[in-house]
Amino acid sequence: MASIRLHGVGVDFPIYNTSARSIKKRILHTGTGGRIGSDVRNSTLWVRALDDVNLHLRHGERVGLIGVNGSGKTTLLRVLAGVYEPTSGRVMREGHVSSLFDLSLGIDPDTSGYDNIKTRGRLLGLRADEIEERTEEIAEFTGLGGYLELPVSTYSAGMTMRLAFAVSICVNHEILLMDEWIGAADAAFMKKAERHLEDLISRAGILVFASHATPQLKSICTQAILMHAGRLVIHGPVDEVLQLYKERLETAS
Repeated sequence: MASIRLHGVGVDFPIYNTSARSIKKRILHTGTGGRIGSDVRNSTLWVRALDDVNLHLRHGERVGLIGVNGSGKTTLLRVLAGVYEPTSGRVMREGHVSSLFDLSLGIDPDTSGYDNIKTRGRLLGLRADEIEERTEEIAEFTGLGGYLELPVSTYSAGMTMRLAFAVSICVNHEILLMDEWIGAADAAFMKKAERHLEDLISRAGILVFASHATPQLKSICTQAILMHAGRLVIHGPVDEVLQLYKERLETAS
């Protein structure tokens, strides 16, 4: 059964070779969500993107991740995915983790669409025989036809997105991480993509979906997490968390 536990997780981003005082003022002026500190011994500035996060995600949960820009949502997603190692604390995962917030991962512009299907499929954890079995289905879904024989460098941005998305949805994700809803080229393809994405979400053991879109959060998620200044404020029923988020935004405005 899929699960993720975070115990006291913190993530610091150090900034070297700069004036700690001047850049600190600049970052404060932009309203960053993380906590800013400095080490006077070596004039190093750091930004604490996550601060003492404790979390337990269980199999079957559909969790929305909300908060203002700079609150730590993307950093938390990347910690869950294993992209960032925490500066402090521990992360324990059970189940294969897949993310849909970097669809360009593994795409080689110098090789063909078919070659990229194989490469990205392997990166997503498919065996060679599984990729071979699903290649025709993936190719048909992209709608790229003969372009799949050509280098990806000849594709438009929308065509590349089609290719990457088509490979991503062919995998059964035990733990699925998403940063906003995926926009994948033209309206006709998006309609087809959304149907497959909904099926993909239904098959995932755990979903964590970061978004500012309240209607999508309510339709997809049963729970939500509110982040602020790198801290987890509340983890609970989606309607309750969204209401608290709305109240905090109204108070701040």
